[in-house]
Amino acid sequence: MAFFQSNLSNSVKQNFTQVNSKRKLCGSGYICVCQGFLILLLSSCVTQKNLEYLQKEDVDILSYTEGLVEEYKLQPKDELYIQISSLDDPSARIFSSAGNQQYVDVGGIEPYGASLLSYTIDNDGNILLPVIGAISVKDKTTKEVSEIITKSVTKILSQPLVSVKLVNRYVTVLGEIQRPGQYIYSRDKVTIYDAIGLAGDVTDWGNRDEVILIRNKDGKNHRIHVSLIQPDILASNYLYVSPNDIIYIKPLRKKFWGINRFPYEIILSAITAGILLYSIVK
Repeated sequence: MAFFQSNLSNSVKQNFTQVNSKRKLCGSGYICVCQGFLILLLSSCVTQKNLEYLQKEDVDILSYTEGLVEEYKLQPKDELYIQISSLDDPSARIFSSAGNQQYVDVGGIEPYGASLLSYTIDNDGNILLPVIGAISVKDKTTKEVSEIITKSVTKILSQPLVSVKLVNRYVTVLGEIQRPGQYIYSRDKVTIYDAIGLAGDVTDWGNRDEVILIRNKDGKNHRIHVSLIQPDILASNYLYVSPNDIIYIKPLRKKFWGINRFPYEIILSAITAGILLYSIVK
């Protein structure tokens, strides 16, 4: 009888020990899950460093020599607003389709309206002007075109004044941006920051250190990496955008685990339920 009681007591102790060990393993498992979730949560947060432009610590003033700003070379399908005036006004009217040429601020006209007042470069790279005829403008700057037209009308007009403006100055901003789309600009010098400002700035999930600039030059499309957080861009040749540039803002890798995508509420509920069950079983 004593032997039977001893065996029964040992068996109860072993079962109790196994239950305690399982509870400990279960508890440590929940702790590991909680720790893992906490690490995941912290790693998915967007820090202030991810959001700042032109980062440079412990420096109040930095000076950079402006990079080379290449003048845009005209291409087929570009649209030019050309204004020709002279001291001899009656003669200058022949260059105005409306018969009464007036100064027009192209920057203040909507793209469609500006196109109605412009000359489109044909596939051969020419524009056709009244009296003067066809002028080759492909791969020339607006300044060079102005000089060519001025020389051509000198025999017709007295002291001619010629103004040539590129109408279709567009920049396209895509990716992690507030308002992606195509934007028109009228100034000769517009920075990449200006273009991003037109589109409403980069979102919190945008990677300001991984920006792709696509630019067509000499008939080839170039893919250029640009960093918006490095101040060295102020001396870069790519600080200023060119007509028809495409700016793509890549997303941060953290976005994959972002709060707006990751099911945090479900996982938190599951962990809470597990802890509650563990406390009851314990």
